[in-house]
Amino acid sequence: MNTDVLLGLLIPFAGTALGSACVFFMKKGLGKTVQKALTGFASGVMVAASIWSLLIPAMEQAEPMGKFSFVPAVAGFWAGILFLLLLDSVIPHLHMDSDKAEGPKSRLKKTTMMVLAVTLHNIPEGMAVGVVYAGLLSGNPSITSGGALALALGIAIQNFPEGAIISMPLCAEGRSKAKAFRDGVLSGAVEPVGALLTILAAGLFVPAMPYLLSFAAGAMLYVVVEELIPEMSSGEHSNVGVVMFATGFTLMMALDVALG
Repeated sequence: MNTDVLLGLLIPFAGTALGSACVFFMKKGLGKTVQKALTGFASGVMVAASIWSLLIPAMEQAEPMGKFSFVPAVAGFWAGILFLLLLDSVIPHLHMDSDKAEGPKSRLKKTTMMVLAVTLHNIPEGMAVGVVYAGLLSGNPSITSGGALALALGIAIQNFPEGAIISMPLCAEGRSKAKAFRDGVLSGAVEPVGALLTILAAGLFVPAMPYLLSFAAGAMLYVVVEELIPEMSSGEHSNVGVVMFATGFTLMMALDVALG
């Protein structure tokens, strides 16, 4: 595995770590409007990445199937949705601004379940980066180094506010700044690990690449619709989340086209 690939896998993690470090520099927690804006931005990036970096390449790679080239994309997409639905059901977690935990009953602390919620939706992001770099390593013509870098940068950009969104509320809940930073970083550590495991798995099943790309897309869109969009739309000023969604979507789309 070359240096460029390793760097690409670590770029999204760096975004989370830098965002988590905001806890050392910001005295007050993030306001509700700011959280809506950041969540909307992250949603836009993930939706655009799912389309341009994952679903479209999946269908392009399945073109030899003719009019049935949509089959791998549909099958992989639904597999990703069901996989996240399963994780959502078996991992106890607590979303921001919620007092009721999801998943099985647990005696875990509230702060621990908040970290698990962020970790849960970082899994598909890591898989997305991993499967794109796996396609690049396999010499797939529909995946370029620029396109892979665009996805890694896009995920990193949306991970920056995400890191702040997890570390600062943890600090507000009573964690020290150092521990809140640590937990924010750890929530993002699943991304390079998941990306590396995906690369190793994809290397064994290169013909399944269209399915793996769309699997990652389905998993990411599950997170967006199940968690991020409700958070950005609840309460007042939901229009802020919508505008930032459009901003994130546009940025990720532009990155993919310009670098791909």
